Amino acid sequence: MNQLDFQGRHAIVTGGATGLGFAIAQRLVASGGSVAVWDRDLAAGRTAAERLGAGCSFVQVDVTDETSVRDALQSTVRRSQRVDALVNSAGITGPNTKLWEYPVDAWRQVIEVNLTGLFLCCREVVPVMRQAGYGRIVNIASVAGKDGNPNASAYSASKAAVIALTKSLGKELADTEVRVNCVTPAAVKTAIFDQMTEAHIQFMLSKIPMGRFGTPEEIAALVGWLCTEDCSFSTGAVFDLSGGRSTY
Repeated sequence: MNQLDFQGRHAIVTGGATGLGFAIAQRLVASGGSVAVWDRDLAAGRTAAERLGAGCSFVQVDVTDETSVRDALQSTVRRSQRVDALVNSAGITGPNTKLWEYPVDAWRQVIEVNLTGLFLCCREVVPVMRQAGYGRIVNIASVAGKDGNPNASAYSASKAAVIALTKSLGKELADTEVRVNCVTPAAVKTAIFDQMTEAHIQFMLSKIPMGRFGTPEEIAALVGWLCTEDCSFSTGAVFDLSGGRSTY
């Protein structure tokens, strides 16, 4: 593992209790920092914070609820006095079905978690970073937001919106020391696969020239660097992590 410099820094990782979010939290801790795990799963969140070790904490939060996000930030700042990085990793896939058969309630839930939740977290954290004069925000988008996956219209639309939000916020903060970037992974084998059909999983695999899924550790390596001070001249950018599927 290459050593990243996150020494003495503190990050918030939403959806950090399991899967990709937890792998990112582990990488940041291994790089010398500490993490506040934000997640709605109480048991998993507590376990994650314990596994991450000293200086790390768990805050139960519903990212789709403005009050919950605001309270979570206040709790985090009281404990850590700083927020150097925000990784927006909380997300759901929604059902795999044709758009004209897509349940309206499921559509709204995917947009609420993947897009509105990310917006609310950024909305609360950005003023803290601006006041501190420093910050790094990394949004987890998806190659689906570039290419559009069939039978995943809500997920694809939400991740395309995350890419656009990243570009917009990055430009708004370009004259500060707060950097905003996103990554676009292809499929990464985590528990989120449990939300997908086997046919959809095989479709995603067939699109990856490397012929395999990514690993959480591979995603965490790039996200970790984007959280560091070394990421100084990239903002509003989209970093590909798709095994060659998307190269634009």
